[in-house]
Amino acid sequence: MNFEKVVFGFFIVLAATLNFGFFIGDIDRPELHHIYELFAAIIVNLIATVLKFGDRTQIGAIHLATSLVADLQLIAAASVWAFAVHVSGEGMTPATTASVVSLSGGALLANIVSLAILVAETVMMRR
Repeated sequence: MNFEKVVFGFFIVLAATLNFGFFIGDIDRPELHHIYELFAAIIVNLIATVLKFGDRTQIGAIHLATSLVADLQLIAAASVWAFAVHVSGEGMTPATTASVVSLSGGALLANIVSLAILVAETVMMRR
């Protein structure tokens, strides 16, 4: 067993599960989508992105691209959240919550693609 691959797989799966945990629930109810879960998803996605920098293969490039997309979407979701709460003064309205959750849903799709690549790469691995 390669410990580096364990850590790599751990952060990819953790990023996807944290993002899924934030995404699940009614899209316009802010009480179902906690800001700390979004923050944790952003941090773990950023760590997963850093772990993907060392892979110079074509699959590694696609891994990095999916991770960058997830990072961008999650940071955009956090920006919308921060703007609504701290700048506009409206707070989390149903429309704002729907925007934040939709952006995290896009990141979740990128995480699912990354998971599929990880599984396909693992299945193709020869001993």
